[in-house]
Amino acid sequence: MGEIDDLDVETTIVRRKKRRSDAERLLARLDELNWTVATAESLTGGLVAASLVAVPGASAHVRGGIVAYATDVKQTVLGVDATLLELHGAVESKVARQMADKVRDVLADGDTRVDVGIATTGIAGPGSPDGQPVGTVHIAVSTPLGTRVESFVLEGDREAIRAETVRRSLRLALSAL
Repeated sequence: MGEIDDLDVETTIVRRKKRRSDAERLLARLDELNWTVATAESLTGGLVAASLVAVPGASAHVRGGIVAYATDVKQTVLGVDATLLELHGAVESKVARQMADKVRDVLADGDTRVDVGIATTGIAGPGSPDGQPVGTVHIAVSTPLGTRVESFVLEGDREAIRAETVRRSLRLALSAL
């Protein structure tokens, strides 16, 4: 017999806990609070909502998302103030704030509320239509506790700027809860 056959080996399998994604962590926190979330996205074009709905069980907390890519959609669908848009344009922290606040109302239905609104607006490039630097990003998170807005100038190409905006949006939402 070989050496291995003679050994009485007891194998212990140690499972490493897989680190949860930001989307998983956010949905777990929403579950603890029994809250819902909706997104209003321009720069990210639905990527924040897509990251949330990629998580199994997301339907318990995700109400939906609005891709308000065009400036007029921000005003007509979400109700962002037309004067604000006219004076400052769509890439503005106050616009992000209104988008996050207003998506909570737009996607609520009767007794079904939206507790958390996440909004993104910015310029991913390669060019800038209004002279602001490529990578200018405004993210807002609205909850019953208030609205938080963060603004950045991110580095990278279009894909990198959008991906980083999604990551920061989810983390801002987590920190707001």
